Amino acid sequence: MGAMTALALCLGLSACGGKSDGGSRSGDTMQGVSASGKLGSKPDISFKTPFKVENQTHQVIQKGDGEVIRDGDRVCTRSLALDAKTGKVINSTWDQSSPECSIVISKKSIPAYYDTFKGLKVNSTVAVGIDESGSGSSKATESYIMALTFVSRSKNLTRAQGQKVTDLPSDLPKISLDDKGKPSLDLNGYQPKGGLVVQPLIKGKGAKVGQHQSVSANYTGWLASDGKQFDSSWDRGQASDFSLDQVVKGWQQGLAGQTVGSQVLLVVPPDLGYGSQQQQKIPANSTLIFVVDILAAY
Repeated sequence: MGAMTALALCLGLSACGGKSDGGSRSGDTMQGVSASGKLGSKPDISFKTPFKVENQTHQVIQKGDGEVIRDGDRVCTRSLALDAKTGKVINSTWDQSSPECSIVISKKSIPAYYDTFKGLKVNSTVAVGIDESGSGSSKATESYIMALTFVSRSKNLTRAQGQKVTDLPSDLPKISLDDKGKPSLDLNGYQPKGGLVVQPLIKGKGAKVGQHQSVSANYTGWLASDGKQFDSSWDRGQASDFSLDQVVKGWQQGLAGQTVGSQVLLVVPPDLGYGSQQQQKIPANSTLIFVVDILAAY
């Protein structure tokens, strides 16, 4: 689990080899794990080995003393992964420069853990069971205890928030928003000129997005050829999280340096998008138009 990249997946519905009933579980569903050490610091984790692990089981092993974690919060965590058979620490994010901040407290994103995580305080530690033995994994270690310490919380934005930009170029597509913030597109006779267009529509007051950071965003994408929508996180009812190192170059170049809370219009030419490769509803060699609300960066 390089750098705990499996963290968010293992908190989801059926990753890490197990099946989910799709519902939330209240209270501890695992017993026998304990933690010692100063709250908010790297804990010492103990359990009798070998420890039998089931997916999505969990146990609060340290009750924190910080702010209460509420519905809709984004939480940042430090993590330890321990081999369930030996108790040996096999991975840790405590030595990394920044915590992992992909978890949003909502029933949709973490259904199996929502009732337990919501209401905890910052500096709490929760042990989570992860069993990959049924996933066809060839790893030497297939069963883990992941100890998550919640080191901070923040209220997650749901839409762009900041100063509206009024002096927009007249030849750009026109964007309108509904009462929830979802954008609609009027091509306005727009003809792409071949280069990347980056136009803030709302300037947020948050931190600048780094070139290699991950962001949480609500977005909609259209084909520049006919204005047809091909994707929208708004229609799914949930923002998307992604690393700028793993998206098309037009997104990385266009979003890096923008501020959290901003809404950005991107016109992405084929060479900075998907090029000659057709992508489901996106024909080959398409110029794409996006409106992206930057809700968080970490």
